[in-house]
Amino acid sequence: MNELTTLCGIMGCAIIYNTFDNRPEIWPSPPMLTCVLDRFIESPEEERERYRVDQKTFLGRHISWLSNALERERKKNRGLEIELTLNECLAGKSMQDLTCLEDIKELQLLLEENIKCFTDKIETTGLDSENDNKK
Repeated sequence: MNELTTLCGIMGCAIIYNTFDNRPEIWPSPPMLTCVLDRFIESPEEERERYRVDQKTFLGRHISWLSNALERERKKNRGLEIELTLNECLAGKSMQDLTCLEDIKELQLLLEENIKCFTDKIETTGLDSENDNKK
């Protein structure tokens, strides 16, 4: 909690209930807790509700964010796998191992993207070299 308040430049407090102890643990101290809670209570209700989340909501948001991050990483890894397969094929490895239609379609798409990139580069370079020859 100390790092959070320092890094974010905010006032914060925590009340931690422990099943093994009847008294809650208060951080940083009871007087500071009172100060933070008073400030929170005095703030407009809109502002209070905007930042208030319970553990279920927080965990739900975090799980959603992590699921999205996982999906992005899976797509990134899939792209790297297809790129590796393309490089292996260009290096002479047999394409007989490619039995999945989805793999072949993704490989075709990657090849088409690379060909377009090379074609655009050739056209750009060709125009530049023609201009150089005219000078």
